[in-house]
Amino acid sequence: MPRRAISKFLLFLRHNVRRMEAFFFLLKSLLSERHFIYFSCVAVAISTSLAVILLKTFAHNVFLFANYINGYLKLPYINSILPVVGILLTVLVVRKVLDGSIEKGSSGILYAVAKRGGIMPRKQMYAQIITSSLTVGLGGSAGLESPITITGAAFGSNFARKYKLSQKDRILLLACGVAAGIAAAFNAPIAGVLFAIEVVLTDVTITAFIPIMISAATGALVSTIVLNEEVLLSFRQQQSFDYHNIPYYVLLGLLAGFVSVYHARRFRKTESFFKKMKAKGYRKALYGAIPLALLIFLFPTLFGEGYESIKTLSNGDAASLLENTLLEDFKHNGWVVLGFVGITMMIKAYATGLTLASGGNGGNFAPSLFVGSYLGFFVAKLVSLTGLAKDIPVGNFTIVGMAGILSGLFHAPLTAIFLIGEITGGYNLMVPLMIVSSISFAVSKQFENYSMDVKHLADKGQVYTTDKDRNILSGIDLLHVVNTGLKTLSPDDKPENVIALLTETSQLIFPVTDEKHRLLGIVDFNRNRQVLFSAFRIKYSTLQEIMSIPEETVAIDDSTETVMQKLEATGSDYLAVTKDNRYYGIVYKTHILEAYRQKLREMVIE
Repeated sequence: MPRRAISKFLLFLRHNVRRMEAFFFLLKSLLSERHFIYFSCVAVAISTSLAVILLKTFAHNVFLFANYINGYLKLPYINSILPVVGILLTVLVVRKVLDGSIEKGSSGILYAVAKRGGIMPRKQMYAQIITSSLTVGLGGSAGLESPITITGAAFGSNFARKYKLSQKDRILLLACGVAAGIAAAFNAPIAGVLFAIEVVLTDVTITAFIPIMISAATGALVSTIVLNEEVLLSFRQQQSFDYHNIPYYVLLGLLAGFVSVYHARRFRKTESFFKKMKAKGYRKALYGAIPLALLIFLFPTLFGEGYESIKTLSNGDAASLLENTLLEDFKHNGWVVLGFVGITMMIKAYATGLTLASGGNGGNFAPSLFVGSYLGFFVAKLVSLTGLAKDIPVGNFTIVGMAGILSGLFHAPLTAIFLIGEITGGYNLMVPLMIVSSISFAVSKQFENYSMDVKHLADKGQVYTTDKDRNILSGIDLLHVVNTGLKTLSPDDKPENVIALLTETSQLIFPVTDEKHRLLGIVDFNRNRQVLFSAFRIKYSTLQEIMSIPEETVAIDDSTETVMQKLEATGSDYLAVTKDNRYYGIVYKTHILEAYRQKLREMVIE
């Protein structure tokens, strides 16, 4: 009976999905292109918001369940056991359901924009929901916002593909999904818009703001109507800004910048360690989950997203964080509480790294807010305990610290300022938010040119940056501009063979390769005109005499930016391309410039 009921439900669902698709196609035929985009951004936002509600509700209920077991059934180890189960289940789902692979982090969105024309795999519409809910919902020390943005981006991308929209509209709807995800997750529409602009899109005109704003507003509205406010990260209690505390906000901004760099580097080092590990699958998951379980046992606030502990700190109840820990008897000692908060803040990078590198799924958005709140509390409490200032607003510093780390880690100061402004229910802290976010960004930028999610892609030229030329070149695939159809010569050939090929083909460049197809040199017609047009010199010359050794070659997996740099350095009009140290083809500068002009026309979002 249950199986029959499930079959009927799936049939009903499939039937209604087809009816909805037919309705969308009808609308597309009736509406103008711009009006259909407006309608599409609302549809994408609603889909993303429902995914946010599902994820947030599940994670929150699991947190309440774990606290219930701890508080009433007196099973203090459950917080350590659940994350292990969650990571193992995530690995199981990835291996059995998702073909053994899944893209993690918002870097997947940036790569799709830069290298895939905004195309994202269809499985990302559900893969992130399943895996991140298991990992973070069961206590993995990561966040749900990155999976949410990936899900929203996938909804937007695949909606555009389904209804055969252009590349620029596909990227625009992708950004709309991201904006809706952030807006719904925090009930912060302005932050959603700014995140999409600051992080996802680098070149955008004013008209693109309208669909993004519509998506963000829709996402926030759906979240407000459906999602329980307790699930959201929100603050309503705060003291007014006192300009006498500006020196301490400056100090917080400086420390936020350095802590951002520390967090990013420790996280990457943990990831790198696990990438080099020979163990795979469940064994690798256990190697990461077991140390994570130990950390959560010692520091219970590392469990899950950590938003509840952020609210606890902002409300001035930091002593309760030591409950169910080895330091519970010292929870009324201010210095012990300060030390506990400081250590937790510093090891969060390792906890998040262990969660994600061992096989779990999540992101660094929530951890950045976690670390920022702990840092803000640490600075304010330290100033208070040392007597440097009386009545310092610890809650304000806890809130503002979140903007500092978010700005430093993601290099998105505007998003940080307006996100915290929105979730606090007003902009009374705008001045300290601006001070802390800008200083943190400046310090972080001094040590890290790119944000933590972008760095490994930017180093490979696989993501858009503020360098527009580099952005366009990064979107050109070398495979699409290399000429692989040129006739080649062998070292035993003679100059007469070059003359024969000149009459048979239109090529002016002739690569010389050995029997293993390794490049030995190149015969360039324009450099050897005098020899090739002289019957006497041809007769008494060898191929080796008219062949030149290339100053530079490029590998097929090199970025187009690297190719252009080598072309400029050598002053040549072409370069030989190799694959696995064997000749592959010739890339011409004119072909790259033509692809550049074409890409420039395609990537402008209007």
